[in-house]
Amino acid sequence: MSSTSSSVLRSDQIWLDGKMVKWDEGQVHVMTHALHYGLGCFEGIRAYRTHDGRLAIFRLQEHVDRLFDSAHICMMKMPFTREQVSEACVELLRAQKEQFANGAYLRPIVFMGDGAMGLGAINPTRVAVTAWDWGAYLGDKGIREGIRAKVSSFTRMHVNVNMVRGKITGQYVNSILAKREAVLGGYDEAILLDISGFVAEASGENLFLVNKKGIIKTPPLSSPILDGITRDSVLRILRDSGREVEEVTVTRDALYICNEVFFTGTAAEITPVREVDNRTVGTGKPGPITQYVQETYFRTVRGLEPRYSHWLTYI
Repeated sequence: MSSTSSSVLRSDQIWLDGKMVKWDEGQVHVMTHALHYGLGCFEGIRAYRTHDGRLAIFRLQEHVDRLFDSAHICMMKMPFTREQVSEACVELLRAQKEQFANGAYLRPIVFMGDGAMGLGAINPTRVAVTAWDWGAYLGDKGIREGIRAKVSSFTRMHVNVNMVRGKITGQYVNSILAKREAVLGGYDEAILLDISGFVAEASGENLFLVNKKGIIKTPPLSSPILDGITRDSVLRILRDSGREVEEVTVTRDALYICNEVFFTGTAAEITPVREVDNRTVGTGKPGPITQYVQETYFRTVRGLEPRYSHWLTYI
Protein backbone atom coordinates (compact mmCIF):
# COMPACT_ATOMS: atom_id res chain seq x y z
CA MET A 1 0.00 0.00 0.00
CA SER A 2 1.18 3.55 -0.68
CA SER A 3 2.36 5.70 2.20
CA THR A 4 1.47 9.01 0.62
CA SER A 5 -1.45 10.42 2.52
CA SER A 6 -1.40 10.27 6.29
CA SER A 7 1.59 12.20 7.65
CA VAL A 8 1.13 15.82 8.80
CA LEU A 9 3.14 18.23 6.66
CA ARG A 10 4.42 21.56 7.94
CA SER A 11 7.43 23.86 8.21
CA ASP A 12 8.12 27.24 9.81
CA GLN A 13 7.18 29.74 7.12
CA ILE A 14 5.31 30.19 3.87
CA TRP A 15 5.35 32.90 1.21
CA LEU A 16 1.87 34.42 0.83
CA ASP A 17 0.97 37.28 -1.50
CA GLY A 18 4.47 38.69 -1.47
CA LYS A 19 5.32 38.30 2.21
CA MET A 20 6.94 35.67 4.40
CA VAL A 21 4.55 34.65 7.18
CA LYS A 22 4.53 31.99 9.86
CA TRP A 23 3.08 28.64 8.79
CA ASP A 24 0.02 28.96 11.06
CA GLU A 25 -0.73 32.41 9.65
CA GLY A 26 -1.01 31.12 6.09
CA GLN A 27 -4.80 31.18 6.08
CA VAL A 28 -7.56 32.04 3.64
CA HIS A 29 -11.22 32.88 4.21
CA VAL A 30 -13.85 30.13 3.99
CA MET A 31 -15.48 32.15 1.20
CA THR A 32 -12.40 31.88 -0.98
CA HIS A 33 -13.72 31.34 -4.50
CA ALA A 34 -11.25 28.55 -5.33
CA LEU A 35 -12.41 26.55 -2.30
CA HIS A 36 -15.94 26.47 -3.72
CA TYR A 37 -15.30 26.11 -7.45
CA GLY A 38 -11.74 24.81 -7.85
CA LEU A 39 -10.35 27.67 -9.92
CA GLY A 40 -6.65 27.61 -9.28
CA CYS A 41 -3.41 26.05 -10.46
CA PHE A 42 -0.30 24.76 -8.80
CA GLU A 43 3.13 23.23 -9.23
CA GLY A 44 5.11 20.58 -7.42
CA ILE A 45 8.85 21.26 -7.41
CA ARG A 46 11.61 19.35 -5.66
CA ALA A 47 14.82 20.69 -4.20
CA TYR A 48 17.59 18.18 -3.56
CA ARG A 49 20.66 18.12 -1.38
CA THR A 50 23.49 17.85 -3.89
CA HIS A 51 26.69 15.84 -3.58
CA ASP A 52 28.60 18.87 -2.26
CA GLY A 53 26.08 19.62 0.49
CA ARG A 54 24.27 22.48 -1.24
CA LEU A 55 20.51 22.68 -1.84
CA ALA A 56 19.36 22.91 -5.47
CA ILE A 57 15.90 23.30 -7.00
CA PHE A 58 15.28 21.03 -9.99
CA ARG A 59 14.05 22.80 -13.15
CA LEU A 60 12.63 25.78 -11.30
CA GLN A 61 12.17 27.97 -14.37
CA GLU A 62 10.23 25.31 -16.30
CA HIS A 63 7.89 24.81 -13.35
CA VAL A 64 7.27 28.53 -12.95
CA ASP A 65 6.66 28.89 -16.69
CA ARG A 66 4.06 26.10 -16.54
CA LEU A 67 2.43 27.75 -13.52
CA PHE A 68 2.01 30.96 -15.49
CA ASP A 69 0.73 29.05 -18.52
CA SER A 70 -1.85 27.33 -16.29
CA ALA A 71 -2.97 30.68 -14.88
CA HIS A 72 -3.29 32.06 -18.40
CA ILE A 73 -5.41 29.07 -19.46
CA CYS A 74 -7.67 29.74 -16.45
CA MET A 75 -7.83 33.48 -17.35
CA MET A 76 -6.36 34.42 -13.98
CA LYS A 77 -4.33 37.61 -13.95
CA MET A 78 -1.05 37.08 -12.12
CA PRO A 79 -0.18 39.80 -9.58
CA PHE A 80 3.52 38.84 -9.60
CA THR A 81 6.10 38.31 -12.31
CA ARG A 82 7.78 35.01 -13.12
CA GLU A 83 10.96 36.36 -11.60
CA GLN A 84 9.17 37.24 -8.36
CA VAL A 85 7.62 33.79 -8.02
CA SER A 86 10.96 32.11 -8.78
CA GLU A 87 12.66 34.28 -6.17
CA ALA A 88 9.89 33.46 -3.67
CA CYS A 89 10.76 29.75 -4.05
CA VAL A 90 14.44 30.48 -3.50
CA GLU A 91 13.77 32.85 -0.59
CA LEU A 92 11.51 30.36 1.16
CA LEU A 93 14.13 27.62 1.03
CA ARG A 94 16.96 29.97 1.95
CA ALA A 95 15.06 31.06 5.06
CA GLN A 96 14.51 27.44 6.16
CA LYS A 97 17.35 25.50 4.59
CA GLU A 98 18.47 24.07 7.92
CA GLN A 99 15.13 22.23 8.11
CA PHE A 100 15.62 20.58 4.75
CA ALA A 101 18.68 18.41 5.31
CA ASN A 102 17.38 15.86 2.80
CA GLY A 103 15.78 18.28 0.37
CA ALA A 104 12.33 19.85 0.11
CA TYR A 105 9.11 19.76 -1.86
CA LEU A 106 7.85 23.19 -3.01
CA ARG A 107 4.20 23.92 -3.74
CA PRO A 108 3.48 27.23 -5.50
CA ILE A 109 -0.27 27.73 -5.82
CA VAL A 110 -2.33 30.39 -7.59
CA PHE A 111 -6.02 30.72 -6.78
CA MET A 112 -8.99 33.06 -7.00
CA GLY A 113 -9.53 34.67 -3.62
CA ASP A 114 -12.63 35.80 -1.74
CA GLY A 115 -14.96 38.65 -2.65
CA ALA A 116 -17.80 37.94 -5.03
CA MET A 117 -19.35 34.48 -5.32
CA GLY A 118 -20.78 32.66 -8.31
CA LEU A 119 -19.34 31.13 -11.45
CA GLY A 120 -18.97 34.49 -13.17
CA ALA A 121 -17.14 36.20 -10.31
CA ILE A 122 -13.71 37.72 -10.90
CA ASN A 123 -11.84 38.19 -7.63
CA PRO A 124 -8.21 39.08 -7.01
CA THR A 125 -5.69 36.32 -7.71
CA ARG A 126 -3.72 35.15 -4.71
CA VAL A 127 -0.37 33.39 -4.75
CA ALA A 128 1.35 31.27 -2.12
CA VAL A 129 4.45 29.11 -1.95
CA THR A 130 4.89 26.44 0.71
CA ALA A 131 7.69 23.95 1.27
CA TRP A 132 8.04 20.84 3.38
CA ASP A 133 10.10 17.70 3.74
CA TRP A 134 8.34 15.04 1.64
CA GLY A 135 9.91 11.66 0.99
CA ALA A 136 9.23 9.25 -1.85
CA TYR A 137 5.60 9.77 -2.89
CA LEU A 138 5.01 6.10 -3.62
CA GLY A 139 7.32 4.93 -0.85
CA ASP A 140 11.02 4.11 -0.62
CA LYS A 141 10.22 0.45 -1.18
CA GLY A 142 8.27 1.38 -4.29
CA ILE A 143 11.29 3.23 -5.66
CA ARG A 144 13.50 0.21 -5.02
CA GLU A 145 11.25 -2.72 -5.88
CA GLY A 146 8.33 -1.32 -7.85
CA ILE A 147 4.65 -0.86 -7.11
CA ARG A 148 1.33 -2.50 -7.94
CA ALA A 149 -0.97 -0.53 -10.25
CA LYS A 150 -4.60 -0.93 -11.32
CA VAL A 151 -6.29 0.33 -14.46
CA SER A 152 -8.98 2.59 -13.07
CA SER A 153 -12.71 2.53 -13.75
CA PHE A 154 -12.42 6.33 -13.96
CA THR A 155 -11.50 7.77 -17.35
CA ARG A 156 -9.14 10.65 -17.96
CA MET A 157 -11.25 13.51 -19.22
CA HIS A 158 -11.38 14.45 -22.90
CA VAL A 159 -9.13 17.28 -24.09
CA ASN A 160 -12.18 19.51 -24.65
CA VAL A 161 -13.20 18.94 -21.02
CA ASN A 162 -9.83 18.81 -19.29
CA MET A 163 -7.40 21.63 -20.13
CA VAL A 164 -4.49 19.21 -20.37
CA ARG A 165 -1.71 21.79 -20.64
CA GLY A 166 -2.79 23.30 -17.31
CA LYS A 167 -2.04 21.89 -13.86
CA ILE A 168 -5.42 23.02 -12.55
CA THR A 169 -6.62 22.33 -9.02
CA GLY A 170 -10.25 21.37 -9.67
CA GLN A 171 -9.30 18.85 -12.35
CA TYR A 172 -7.55 16.69 -9.76
CA VAL A 173 -10.86 15.37 -8.39
CA ASN A 174 -10.66 12.90 -11.29
CA SER A 175 -7.26 11.75 -10.03
CA ILE A 176 -8.34 11.63 -6.39
CA LEU A 177 -11.25 9.31 -7.16
CA ALA A 178 -9.03 7.03 -9.25
CA LYS A 179 -6.32 6.97 -6.60
CA ARG A 180 -8.75 6.17 -3.78
CA GLU A 181 -10.32 3.37 -5.78
CA ALA A 182 -6.90 1.83 -6.38
CA VAL A 183 -5.68 2.14 -2.79
CA LEU A 184 -8.93 0.76 -1.36
CA GLY A 185 -8.50 -2.19 -3.71
CA GLY A 186 -5.05 -2.93 -2.30
CA TYR A 187 -2.97 -1.30 -5.05
CA ASP A 188 -0.49 1.56 -4.85
CA GLU A 189 -1.55 3.63 -7.84
CA ALA A 190 -4.16 3.98 -10.57
CA ILE A 191 -3.64 4.10 -14.33
CA LEU A 192 -6.28 6.03 -16.26
CA LEU A 193 -7.32 5.43 -19.85
CA ASP A 194 -8.58 8.10 -22.23
CA ILE A 195 -12.09 8.05 -23.69
CA SER A 196 -10.88 5.86 -26.59
CA GLY A 197 -9.49 3.24 -24.21
CA PHE A 198 -5.81 4.06 -24.68
CA VAL A 199 -3.45 4.51 -21.74
CA ALA A 200 -3.21 8.13 -20.65
CA GLU A 201 -1.32 8.49 -17.35
CA ALA A 202 -1.44 7.56 -13.69
CA SER A 203 -3.33 9.64 -11.13
CA GLY A 204 -0.36 11.95 -10.68
CA GLU A 205 2.38 10.63 -12.94
CA ASN A 206 3.30 10.12 -16.58
CA LEU A 207 3.97 6.60 -17.82
CA PHE A 208 6.69 4.87 -19.86
CA LEU A 209 6.95 1.24 -20.98
CA VAL A 210 9.60 -0.92 -22.63
CA ASN A 211 8.22 -3.63 -24.90
CA LYS A 212 9.71 -7.05 -25.59
CA LYS A 213 11.70 -5.65 -28.51
CA GLY A 214 13.32 -3.12 -26.21
CA ILE A 215 11.39 -0.19 -27.69
CA ILE A 216 10.60 2.54 -25.19
CA LYS A 217 7.16 4.12 -25.51
CA THR A 218 5.18 6.85 -23.76
CA PRO A 219 1.73 8.32 -24.55
CA PRO A 220 1.94 11.44 -26.75
CA LEU A 221 1.05 14.98 -25.71
CA SER A 222 -1.98 14.75 -28.00
CA SER A 223 -3.40 12.42 -25.33
CA PRO A 224 -5.12 13.92 -22.25
CA ILE A 225 -1.88 13.95 -20.23
CA LEU A 226 0.08 16.62 -18.45
CA ASP A 227 3.22 17.80 -20.21
CA GLY A 228 5.30 16.55 -17.32
CA ILE A 229 8.62 18.21 -16.57
CA THR A 230 10.04 14.95 -15.20
CA ARG A 231 8.68 13.24 -18.33
CA ASP A 232 10.57 15.76 -20.46
CA SER A 233 13.71 15.21 -18.38
CA VAL A 234 13.48 11.44 -18.90
CA LEU A 235 12.96 11.88 -22.65
CA ARG A 236 16.11 14.01 -22.75
CA ILE A 237 18.11 11.53 -20.66
CA LEU A 238 17.07 8.56 -22.81
CA ARG A 239 17.62 10.30 -26.15
CA ASP A 240 20.96 11.74 -25.04
CA SER A 241 22.03 8.17 -24.24
CA GLY A 242 21.28 7.11 -27.81
CA ARG A 243 18.03 5.36 -27.00
CA GLU A 244 14.93 6.11 -29.03
CA VAL A 245 11.56 6.78 -27.45
CA GLU A 246 8.30 6.57 -29.35
CA GLU A 247 5.57 8.98 -28.27
CA VAL A 248 2.61 6.87 -29.38
CA THR A 249 -0.75 5.61 -28.15
CA VAL A 250 -0.57 2.51 -25.97
CA THR A 251 -3.24 -0.09 -25.23
CA ARG A 252 -3.79 -1.39 -21.71
CA ASP A 253 -2.86 -4.94 -22.65
CA ALA A 254 0.49 -3.66 -23.92
CA LEU A 255 1.25 -2.96 -20.26
CA TYR A 256 0.54 -6.61 -19.40
CA ILE A 257 3.02 -8.08 -21.87
CA CYS A 258 5.85 -5.55 -21.87
CA ASN A 259 9.20 -5.93 -20.11
CA GLU A 260 9.13 -2.72 -18.05
CA VAL A 261 6.77 0.01 -16.89
CA PHE A 262 7.73 3.04 -14.86
CA PHE A 263 6.11 6.25 -13.71
CA THR A 264 7.68 9.71 -13.80
CA GLY A 265 6.72 12.81 -11.84
CA THR A 266 8.11 15.39 -9.46
CA ALA A 267 6.58 13.69 -6.43
CA ALA A 268 6.99 10.09 -7.62
CA GLU A 269 10.38 10.75 -9.26
CA ILE A 270 11.15 7.51 -11.18
CA THR A 271 8.99 4.70 -9.77
CA PRO A 272 9.03 1.21 -11.31
CA VAL A 273 5.76 -0.70 -11.75
CA ARG A 274 6.10 -4.39 -11.03
CA GLU A 275 2.46 -5.38 -11.56
CA VAL A 276 -0.56 -4.09 -13.51
CA ASP A 277 -4.03 -5.54 -12.90
CA ASN A 278 -2.59 -8.55 -11.06
CA ARG A 279 -0.29 -9.34 -13.99
CA THR A 280 3.45 -9.33 -13.36
CA VAL A 281 5.35 -6.86 -15.54
CA GLY A 282 8.45 -8.50 -17.00
CA THR A 283 10.39 -10.25 -14.24
CA GLY A 284 8.48 -8.41 -11.52
CA LYS A 285 11.57 -6.33 -10.73
CA PRO A 286 12.87 -2.98 -12.04
CA GLY A 287 14.35 -3.60 -15.49
CA PRO A 288 17.60 -2.26 -16.96
CA ILE A 289 16.08 0.77 -18.70
CA THR A 290 14.19 1.76 -15.56
CA GLN A 291 17.34 1.36 -13.50
CA TYR A 292 19.36 3.45 -15.95
CA VAL A 293 16.77 6.23 -15.87
CA GLN A 294 16.59 6.14 -12.08
CA GLU A 295 20.36 6.25 -11.64
CA THR A 296 20.85 9.06 -14.15
CA TYR A 297 17.96 11.08 -12.78
CA PHE A 298 19.20 10.89 -9.19
CA ARG A 299 22.76 11.69 -10.27
CA THR A 300 21.37 14.70 -12.14
CA VAL A 301 19.39 16.15 -9.24
CA ARG A 302 22.40 15.68 -6.97
CA GLY A 303 24.64 17.68 -9.29
CA LEU A 304 26.66 14.73 -10.60
CA GLU A 305 25.74 15.04 -14.31
CA PRO A 306 27.47 18.13 -15.78
CA ARG A 307 25.46 18.03 -19.01
CA TYR A 308 22.29 18.75 -17.01
CA SER A 309 23.74 21.25 -14.54
CA HIS A 310 21.60 24.01 -16.07
CA TRP A 311 18.53 22.27 -14.64
CA LEU A 312 19.64 23.11 -11.09
CA THR A 313 19.08 26.39 -9.25
CA TYR A 314 21.37 26.44 -6.21
CA ILE A 315 20.22 28.09 -3.00
